[in-house]
Amino acid sequence: MASTHVWVKVPAVERRAACASGTGEGMRAERQVLFWVTAAGLLILTIAVLKDILLPFIAGIAIAYFLSPLADRLVSLGLNRVVASLLIVATLAVVMIAALVLIVPIILTQAQELAAALPGEITRLRGALETWARERLGPGFAGLDAQIGRASDQLAENWASLAGWAATSIWSGSLTIVNFLALMLVTPLVVFYLLVDWHPMLEKIDGWLPRNHATSLRGLASDMNDAVAAFVRGQGTVCIILGIIYAVALSAIGLNYGLLIGLMTGLLAFIPFVGWALGFMTATTVAIVQFWPEMLPILVVVGVFLAAQGLDAGFLSPTIVGSKIGLHPVWLIFALFVFSYLFGIVGTLVAVPLAAALGVLIRFALDVYLKSPVYRGTAPATIETLP
Repeated sequence: MASTHVWVKVPAVERRAACASGTGEGMRAERQVLFWVTAAGLLILTIAVLKDILLPFIAGIAIAYFLSPLADRLVSLGLNRVVASLLIVATLAVVMIAALVLIVPIILTQAQELAAALPGEITRLRGALETWARERLGPGFAGLDAQIGRASDQLAENWASLAGWAATSIWSGSLTIVNFLALMLVTPLVVFYLLVDWHPMLEKIDGWLPRNHATSLRGLASDMNDAVAAFVRGQGTVCIILGIIYAVALSAIGLNYGLLIGLMTGLLAFIPFVGWALGFMTATTVAIVQFWPEMLPILVVVGVFLAAQGLDAGFLSPTIVGSKIGLHPVWLIFALFVFSYLFGIVGTLVAVPLAAALGVLIRFALDVYLKSPVYRGTAPATIETLP
């Protein structure tokens, strides 16, 4: 038996109505896409133009976002929202002043000492490497000795220019005296007003959402909030804990510049593995220069980094951060490089939260695409008849 396929004929009026309907829906979708792309472009352009003055406001938004749950908790205990916000900002100001008075001078002193002593430390490290290599390599040491000498000489000669370049870059970037004072004076005000108006502000933004898509946008916003909160609150807390652990442990060992190395390692812990690796290499190098040929202090420094990394991977990150960030390490590092290159220190601050938010949007767009006819394909309507 044979079968034939007969195409279904649709009246011209219905075809025109369907085409008009499809065209209308397509135009509405295109207008919506154009609107959101334009809004994103204007946001990026605004950040690029105003990046030199945005630091106090970006820092204030990040701190307020970090502390908003604490304000909610104090309100649930019976405090007025204004009083709770004022108490949080006052405590934050006291902590910042104490840090400026007690910790920052020590860090600056250690940084200056490290900058001044590094050429001599390189020479000492070269001597330790030469002694070790001579004992191990014997006659084959001559070639390696020449390479070590050239590398250490070039590094020592270029250190002064590198340090000067770094200082000039920092000064001409976003850490001038004016911006520093703005950071100290404006940021607490931004934090206070945002904490007071946090929930009314969110309600106002919710009222601006297009009504036909409000539910979907709220779901996306909730997913973005989970991802950003996991980083800002979760990973930020982990960085603080790790910075304290590294700084206290390395200082207790007696490692030179231990406070500086420990705090910087904790600060860079938001970059997966990179922050730990940089801190480990720096601390181990300083330990070799300082303690060689004693092996025990060097092994203790190595043990501190291995123990802290194990604590982070086995307890701190799973417990505090969880798996809500949803960022691949390569995507995270790429976002940091791109945003810091485009927007300087402001870009560094917003890189990971924006990368987390973009990750949510990309996953949503991919899910829509996989469920759409564009991906699944469509077949013309047919009717199978018997001869």
